[in-house]
Amino acid sequence: MAGEGERGPEDWARYWRDPDRAVEAMHAHFFSHRFHPHSHDAYSFAVTEIGAQRFRCRGALRTSGAGMVMVFNPDDPHDGEAAAELGYKYRIVHMGPDVMRDVLADVAAGAADRAALPLFDRPVVSDPVLVPALLRLHTALVGGAGPLVRDERLTAAVGALVRRGATGPLRARELPGGSGEQARAARRARALLEEAYLEEIPAARLAEAAGCSRFALYRAFRAAYGMAPSDFQRQLRLRRARGLLVAGRSAAEAAAQAGFADQSHFHRWFVRCFGVTPGTFQRAAGPDSPRTPQPW
Repeated sequence: MAGEGERGPEDWARYWRDPDRAVEAMHAHFFSHRFHPHSHDAYSFAVTEIGAQRFRCRGALRTSGAGMVMVFNPDDPHDGEAAAELGYKYRIVHMGPDVMRDVLADVAAGAADRAALPLFDRPVVSDPVLVPALLRLHTALVGGAGPLVRDERLTAAVGALVRRGATGPLRARELPGGSGEQARAARRARALLEEAYLEEIPAARLAEAAGCSRFALYRAFRAAYGMAPSDFQRQLRLRRARGLLVAGRSAAEAAAQAGFADQSHFHRWFVRCFGVTPGTFQRAAGPDSPRTPQPW
């Protein structure tokens, strides 16, 4: 198997994103590609078509085989790799919280309490209703369907997901792992990272802000957010870079403005965390993107 983030000759991925709202879709078949621990600022729903993928999420190792659905809330940290020799082929849809809220508000006829963002506590679901609903939505998104069809299938898929998979409203969850003071230390460190993610922050400065030793902070942060502080900072930079690409900046400009050492460094981490190159991601909103396969 190739190293983390490297692609083998048989790996492929095709990407599509809506130029007007936070909805994206990918169709991929990975054999060698391994995702670095990361999360999305969106809900992610995936159907495994062939093979099996294993990933760590919420403190446990999970496996999604053919015909199963993977469900991630916003900011759910996870990695991923093939769990079978034939790799895994899957379709995934990402939708921003605002998109989810708008759809639910429409379904609930504007009732604010019924339009609360949902929480999904099972990262892998076996449900014969969700699979076709997600596949119909994915096909509409990447297959060039008109806006009316896309909206209809988005509403149907969100409704099915919430009815059959949601366990409650999405709220600020209690930080797992350790005492209340450890959780507070992790939150203080996160606040500094979010404020100064473009800066090079020494471990000593982060520990000072958190009010504990560097070792204690590392353990508390991993327990709270599922990744090391350096991974969290890099993720903030990647999210900034994605926004710059959407705004039309070149990959070189996005790399420089988001705090990466150079374009090669940025390219490598983008693929490790998102499965496609920055160029593929940026081209995915072009006029022919729903119909045109995108190479790595």
